[in-house]
Amino acid sequence: MTTLGLGPGPEFDRIRAIARALGPLAAGLGDDCAVVPDGSGPSLVVSTDVSVEQVHFRRDWLRLGEIGWRSAAGALSDLAAAGAEAVGLLAAVTVPKDATEADLTEVMRGVGDAAGSVGGVVLGGDLSSGSAWSLAITVIGRAVRPLSRRGGRAGDGIWVSGALGASRAALETWRRGKEPEPAARRAFARPEPRLAAGQWLARRGATAMIDLSDGLAADAGHLAAASAMELRIELERIPLATSVVGPAKAAGITPAQFAAEGGEDYELLATLPGSFGAAEAQAFHAELGLPLTRIGALAPGSGARFLVAGAEVALAGFDHFR
Repeated sequence: MTTLGLGPGPEFDRIRAIARALGPLAAGLGDDCAVVPDGSGPSLVVSTDVSVEQVHFRRDWLRLGEIGWRSAAGALSDLAAAGAEAVGLLAAVTVPKDATEADLTEVMRGVGDAAGSVGGVVLGGDLSSGSAWSLAITVIGRAVRPLSRRGGRAGDGIWVSGALGASRAALETWRRGKEPEPAARRAFARPEPRLAAGQWLARRGATAMIDLSDGLAADAGHLAAASAMELRIELERIPLATSVVGPAKAAGITPAQFAAEGGEDYELLATLPGSFGAAEAQAFHAELGLPLTRIGALAPGSGARFLVAGAEVALAGFDHFR
């Protein structure tokens, strides 16, 4: 298994450096999940994700249970992008020295609730002490036909689940010293990992998929690099959360740009055959209670292009090391 095609940016420069250092010991780096084939049945699908205080969350914004839920949901979202079902997770938690046993159990109750929401359990983990909260969540799932970022083909449609921008709306509102709208706050504090949606799309022929943890502007580029295709996305088609308008105006940009450049929506960006259309999207909505919107198409080439009325616009995606 080779390292996937990786897009530009400091984070992926570091992954490339790691792959070079590991040589043949690096297998499949750069995707949402590692896939471990099992000849007796579905493949194991494994991923890990770290949430660090003051980087991914702040205690003055979130309750302890929400910190646990949010950390676990972000990791579980990687299973959704692989079209996998959840088995369970392990949580390695760094606990601040001023935290109590009750604080720790409240964080872990949130972790457990997130696992249980998608049919998983807490399988174990590790505890350490440190200067701030940190949760390293390793998730384990199963999939008959695991999806990756690689596989998109020319002519495929580009589809996105749900609505975008609410998590960024909450973040920017907090940064202005105000309290977010309830729906925006919930999107940030208790995101819903879309495992059922990922499995549905995998069964209906999705060719590639990624979860929108770094935002549409960044993650579309990651999928384009892995699939060695050009993604053409029409910004006017992006489904927007209702809470986006006010914060976008305060930021001085359009709601579509605000949503596309934001992160941690944890919706799914999927490529599907051209034959997948409105009727199939309606069936998705009827079964899952979630909209599915076509926002563009794949073509020969490279990179992600974002268009407004046919003209290309430049967007800045999230990068962990920028």
